[in-house]
Amino acid sequence: MKVIIIDDEKAMHLIMNRMLAKASDVEIVGRFFETETAFSYLMNHEVDLVFVDISMPRESGMEFAQRLRENGRQTKLVFVTSHKEYAIYAFDVYAFDYIVKPVDQDRLHKTIQRALTEKRSERLLLAKREPASNEVAFNCLGGVDIQNSRGERVKWKSSKSAELFGYLLIHKGRFVSRIRIIEDMFGGMPQKNAESYLNTTVYQLRKALDTVGLKEYLHSDNNHYALSLNDVRVDLLRFEEGCRQMTEVDETLIEQALELEQLYTGNLFGDRAFDWAWNEVERISLLYTSFSHRLCVSLLNRNETSTAIRLLMKLIAHNELDEQSMMLLMKALALQKNKEALTMRYMQYKDTLHKEIGIEPSPEAAALYDELLSELDS
Repeated sequence: MKVIIIDDEKAMHLIMNRMLAKASDVEIVGRFFETETAFSYLMNHEVDLVFVDISMPRESGMEFAQRLRENGRQTKLVFVTSHKEYAIYAFDVYAFDYIVKPVDQDRLHKTIQRALTEKRSERLLLAKREPASNEVAFNCLGGVDIQNSRGERVKWKSSKSAELFGYLLIHKGRFVSRIRIIEDMFGGMPQKNAESYLNTTVYQLRKALDTVGLKEYLHSDNNHYALSLNDVRVDLLRFEEGCRQMTEVDETLIEQALELEQLYTGNLFGDRAFDWAWNEVERISLLYTSFSHRLCVSLLNRNETSTAIRLLMKLIAHNELDEQSMMLLMKALALQKNKEALTMRYMQYKDTLHKEIGIEPSPEAAALYDELLSELDS
């Protein structure tokens, strides 16, 4: 069980350290003389029990506890103080226990044992609730989603927690500095406020991951964060790897390519417009377009025009000015001998180009249209 000590008196640190050392299954992971650094630590690390003095400079133990609760932290708090009269107020902030100084070893032992018993009970309940096999998927194509094998989805506590998940996901397991995250996600906000928001967002993301048994996948030290992608299905990584392997889509790969295409359910992060993500959104979009063009060429070569048209219409809906998609669509419609649809689509494309950017179709597109019409007429 991980515990921290918060007290402005050095002597109290020595006393608590000596007494806690006698308790089995207890690890002191932090000692703090004021609440600010302790608060920052708790926002980035999991702690089972906090021993905190009430009377301290700048921020009292009560105020510290209230701030923790307001930020969603439910960590067990034990007030250690010389003031008996605060006991009734301690439970307003859901204190786990209240110990009056001087601390008695037996009294401390009872508190530790009760906390350990509750921790074991919580683990047993979690073990009963979670199946032995619980595959989790991280999805960021077309949205931002975490889903387990039972179809249960994570409910985001805030838009920023979903954004931080996406931010760390595209860094693919690499550590990212707090400074960089604050610049990209909280730019323009006063530094102190930004740091506080980041701490809260990290906590919310860790709690979200905990609902699918992946709390430990969010790694952190004092200045960096990383999201582990081990043993997790990530649609973006699967799509990128598939596209990399299929530089050419021959007839033997068409079925595999069609399955890969279905992974792309929309732009990276869907409708969530993260300013820092625009370059990556565009890169993945171009990767999808290039891959789909290769797939459609193979489909047309195999005379699977209906499937090709379905994919091309999806591409054109995504970018109605994409000339290569339109030229492939014209070829598909010509293969179906659908002169009316061919003419309608080309004229729509020509009109859109003129209205949107004031130009005519390229000579290549115009020549292809004339050639296809001539073949159909003959």
